[in-house]
Amino acid sequence: MWAGHNREYALLNEERCADLIESIKAQGRQEMPAIVRRVRGEPDYDFEVICGARRHWSISWLRSHNYPDFRFLVDIRELSDEEAFRIADIENRAREDLSDLERARDYLRALDAYYEGRQKVMAERINVTESWLSRYLDLARLPVELMVAFPNPQDLRIKHVTAIKPLLKPDDRRQRVFAEAAALSARSGGEGAPVAVPDIVRALALAADPPKRSGSPKKSGMAQVVSSETGKAVLRIEGTDRKGIRLTLLNRGGASREDAEKAIREVLDAHWA
Repeated sequence: MWAGHNREYALLNEERCADLIESIKAQGRQEMPAIVRRVRGEPDYDFEVICGARRHWSISWLRSHNYPDFRFLVDIRELSDEEAFRIADIENRAREDLSDLERARDYLRALDAYYEGRQKVMAERINVTESWLSRYLDLARLPVELMVAFPNPQDLRIKHVTAIKPLLKPDDRRQRVFAEAAALSARSGGEGAPVAVPDIVRALALAADPPKRSGSPKKSGMAQVVSSETGKAVLRIEGTDRKGIRLTLLNRGGASREDAEKAIREVLDAHWA
């Protein structure tokens, strides 16, 4: 494989290549050639694969699983590294089997390798908007201290970056997020169903901004407002006297019924004689 290939070859397996394997078996051959270029100074190789890692893996797998006559079909090109990057990007951009993280890391590598860190120039060369490219670069730049929270980082998508990136500033929030990521990583080593990415993101967000306890009312004049863990107003304690407690249920404050039930229980715990 070309060192700049945008797919992580080590992640390929029978499951990720199942559709291609079945297609090659049905057609009796590899229909679309991989793009390769000649290499020099490598005694063990004559070519390197620019586009076609899945095709290479699938043919190799088939040849070792009772289909020894299949051949790896290639199209030999003369390409610079930057041209090779753009061709690979064009071919794989619409493919769903290439993860956002693989593509993001490839873009970050290419930014410095071919475009001197100039994001605008790179966006123009690969014919995308600068903001579109920026989201991928943000994904690739997520620190390893945060990435440990995700048992399978390949499940991360561009849509998750908009929720994660703001959690890393300022430094105190960043450190709380890193601590929670480490805790999530430690828990993921045990048994149980894998945690979905959105749930992990929510846990990190909660760590970044720990909620005020709902049992700690905020004063509003003489009244006290009890809020949910997300800061939504739930109850207003109008006053307490010998007859009891006067409450107003703020059912239009945006809190859920579960929030209201929890707040009422906490008021009972605090005031029931």
